[in-house]
Amino acid sequence: MSSQKRTGSFSPAVKATALAGVALLVLTACAEDHPARRGWLPGDRDTTSNTAELTDLWVNSWIAALVVGVLTWGLMLWCMIAYRRRKGETGYPRQLAYNIPLEIMYTIVPLVMVGVLFFWTDQVQRSVDEPYAEPDLVVEVYGKQWSWDWNYTYTADDGTEYEVHDTGIQAHLTGEEGVRETLPTIYLPVDHDITFELKSRDVIHSFWVPAFLQKRDMVPGRTNYMYLNPQELGSFDGKCAELCGEYHSEMLFNVEVVEADEFVDYLETLDEGHLGDEYNRNPNLHDRETLTGGDH
Repeated sequence: MSSQKRTGSFSPAVKATALAGVALLVLTACAEDHPARRGWLPGDRDTTSNTAELTDLWVNSWIAALVVGVLTWGLMLWCMIAYRRRKGETGYPRQLAYNIPLEIMYTIVPLVMVGVLFFWTDQVQRSVDEPYAEPDLVVEVYGKQWSWDWNYTYTADDGTEYEVHDTGIQAHLTGEEGVRETLPTIYLPVDHDITFELKSRDVIHSFWVPAFLQKRDMVPGRTNYMYLNPQELGSFDGKCAELCGEYHSEMLFNVEVVEADEFVDYLETLDEGHLGDEYNRNPNLHDRETLTGGDH
């Protein structure tokens, strides 16, 4: 006597997985550190000089994926209806070993689609990665377990040259209010061409400002670059996007985009004899006790 499994209902495991997926989506949508959203778009088109291009690529990629999905689902539904077993029919339908024109089409169409997507992705990537011949500001960013250092090289409108350093101290996330203000903060002048030189003192990190729609890895012994022009004043969240050790989740920072005169005022408050200067000359000074001000 054989037994059959019921297929008309979902197992508890499937239900639990579905509920977990829905909960994850809801929690992700409610998170406070995601970039500012405009409807279904990933962010504001005017945040930096690159966000409009990146948003257009994101939107058009989704449109292409949706068109392909609708076409595929439609063909599947049509096949299920057009070739369903009719009443009174028995046996298998007529079997075809191959169909050369159809197989050629199924090969060429995906290749064309991938080629078009690759072309536009390459165009946008080349555009946002185009170096500035003479950037207004160069920010040398050092990632370290588990904080950040900034070195600013800037020429003001009056010709004054600044080369100053700022060493960040890792904030202790206790769940209490006010911790955000203790995070390392990078200041940027609005409407200025900025080159970021991204470096690491120890392990692989990743420099990410979600609202800017750009991030890049920081690899020991190698310098990576990021180019952008901030277009919008305000405060933005930054974080390390590469799992880098025990306190990776606390490797956060703030970004303040301010007017040029306010940026100059900030640079003048930085002491050129700051720990950052000594640290750059001696990269062996990167133990956690020194850089975080004590135990975690």
